[in-house]
Amino acid sequence: MKRIMLLAIVMTSTFAACTTLKPGTIGNGGLSQLGGTWELNYISGPRIAFNGLYPATKPTITFDVTGKKLSGNTSCNSFSGTLIADDTTVNFTHPLAMTKMACPGEGEATFLEMLKKASTYSVSDSTLNLMMGDIAIMRFSKK
Repeated sequence: MKRIMLLAIVMTSTFAACTTLKPGTIGNGGLSQLGGTWELNYISGPRIAFNGLYPATKPTITFDVTGKKLSGNTSCNSFSGTLIADDTTVNFTHPLAMTKMACPGEGEATFLEMLKKASTYSVSDSTLNLMMGDIAIMRFSKK
């Protein structure tokens, strides 16, 4: 009887371990919700109005979760790089490949500076919040 009970516990534990998502895997929430293209609609920090920073084109970012890549546009230059993220954290401090067009205003510099400060994220409905700790510093809408 003890052997049957022990076998049942081992089998239950094995099946439970197989269904547990580990950070960085694709499931129903977290990292899988990050996938797709997002358009910036709020950025904290600058003393210039959002429409003044981005008068023509808003920055975008696209997350390819399965390929572990990201790409986007700063409103002026295009960028791409490796996606380093799990179900709640994200890291933009690694180098990004970027085009080098001259950009008027402070929009691009502000976007890149704030992107590097983001360490966590949350996704709800069609809104992505990039946060520094628990403070939203950038907000994106799903495109």
